[in-house]
Amino acid sequence: MTEPDWVRHAIWWHVYPLGAVGAYPGEPPGPDEHRLGRLVAWLDHVVALGASGVLLGPVFASSTHGYDTVDHLRIDPRLGDDGDFDALVAEAHGRGLKVLLDGVFNHVGRDSAIARRSVDALEGRSDDDVWLLRDEDGGFVGFEGHGALVTLDHAHPGVVDYVVRVMTHWLGRGADGWRLDAAYAVPTQFWAQVLPRVRAEHPDAWFVAEVIHGDYPAFVQESTVDSVTQYELWKAVWSSINDANLWELAWSLTRHDEFLESFAPQTFVGNHDTTRIASMIEDPRHRAHAVVVLCTVGGTPTVYAGDELGFTGVKEEREGGDDAVRPELAADGPGVAQNAVLRLHQELIGLRRRHPWLHRARTSQVTLTNTTFVYEVRDGDDALVVALNLDDEPLARPAGEVLASDDGTRTRDDVAPHGWAVVAP
Repeated sequence: MTEPDWVRHAIWWHVYPLGAVGAYPGEPPGPDEHRLGRLVAWLDHVVALGASGVLLGPVFASSTHGYDTVDHLRIDPRLGDDGDFDALVAEAHGRGLKVLLDGVFNHVGRDSAIARRSVDALEGRSDDDVWLLRDEDGGFVGFEGHGALVTLDHAHPGVVDYVVRVMTHWLGRGADGWRLDAAYAVPTQFWAQVLPRVRAEHPDAWFVAEVIHGDYPAFVQESTVDSVTQYELWKAVWSSINDANLWELAWSLTRHDEFLESFAPQTFVGNHDTTRIASMIEDPRHRAHAVVVLCTVGGTPTVYAGDELGFTGVKEEREGGDDAVRPELAADGPGVAQNAVLRLHQELIGLRRRHPWLHRARTSQVTLTNTTFVYEVRDGDDALVVALNLDDEPLARPAGEVLASDDGTRTRDDVAPHGWAVVAP
């Protein structure tokens, strides 16, 4: 299986729409507010950042946070309607940006039509089929302890047909691919039935599955998805920096290279389910190092909206614990204010866009200690050398032309304490 050609150049800006436009949590917008259009004001920022696409969190009708879907074929009325979606896609495409949708096909909300029809069928009030998985007591199986979320019966042919219909509907309206939420909980054979049928109508679509841990290559092969979320690397980046143990990052990149043999993972240092990277990394001098890794190793990089502006926020394991990392964004866009974090992202994403071969590049260690790591990233004859320094002492700079560094003048002969550099050897 071969991913679409355009993905080689893809860098996503990931936004959680319900939070970004102030539709959740709190009082819901009125029926005439059409808040989805507020994201249009951020598209020029996405272009200026250097990203090539927008990964939209859930936009379909739901009861609360978007992942308790009640109707996959209707835009959440708190956001707007089909016209608002069409306008956003048109504005994005007009700027050369792709649009990726976030679909939950493992479970639905208890208030969904699917759940209501299944209850009616069980209680003899209709001739509909039951599309929900049942437990040994005859009830519906919840998702990971959440009673408001009920799991679809993925062995039912009606569920297969329904998901195909939903995916092709929105791809037909202009979407360019799908993020498959909680894909790890769905049998891989289900995806293997659905995705070939969708690709038959939309061969240029891209599919990335949310998989937190496990055998990534096997999941890709069995499910036929194009990519999975690289949580192993995400954890290694912030953990190795905080612990001053860059051996952990080096080991994770060895694993990452193994994944690249069969697919290009979706890489990230923050998303809507994790503490902001600016809050996760304890020493502010080392936050840039995470972005350097994101932009210089193989995969399909994703920047979570606000990380490029230095947003902070801590995820908590409680009801509403995601709210701090899913804030409302300014209705009129980010304005013209620049800051060092944004300039860093623009410099490194620009470097990434000028070297699209990095999408499938492999890394190899040059030098490695607890607090310093120099690695080469290479694809055939193309190569860069990256130096990360968490130490209080300078690090010998790799030979070659400095393409980017913490020293904006690029005149240092070494890598400064707590600095970094990207060099063309």
